[in-house]
Amino acid sequence: MSAYQDMVYSTTARLLGDDAQAQDIAQDVFLKAFEHFEQLRASATIGGWLKTVATNLSLNHLTRHRRRWRLFADLQRSGDADSEDEPELEFAVPDTVLDGIAAEERHRTVESALRRLPEHQRVPLVLYHFEELSYQDIAQRLRISLAKVKTDILRGRVSLARMLVREAPSHTGSEGLQP
Repeated sequence: MSAYQDMVYSTTARLLGDDAQAQDIAQDVFLKAFEHFEQLRASATIGGWLKTVATNLSLNHLTRHRRRWRLFADLQRSGDADSEDEPELEFAVPDTVLDGIAAEERHRTVESALRRLPEHQRVPLVLYHFEELSYQDIAQRLRISLAKVKTDILRGRVSLARMLVREAPSHTGSEGLQP
């Protein structure tokens, strides 16, 4: 468990965006591993198995949560229908935006920005960039259209870039960008 707890937790935290939920799901992952201990004991692929279980349990949790709160989301959306049609502004983020900060702080900054993304952007973005799933695989797993996956990933990247530019140290040369 100690060899894989950070990987399992970071996988669940990125997908869920909530520390408490991520801890609960990570605990469930290790309970499942305990249930399958005899098969996993000598397995060379235990890390991959744990990561897959962590991803699947996180996605299952999000699906249940989404269904539970759909009514409230629909009510909220009907009140501000115009905001959904606003085009996203795109701009390039310089490669140097996070230069000058230690790797640990850079990791914290990116993780913090990811957690602030809306779920519908964060989850596909994490699945694509961190779990290395294809757009098609993400669409199938989330049961949404391929076009929605692409749109959500693009908008997630733009939102994430804006957050990173706002939080970047002023010496990185990002002052001229307008988020």
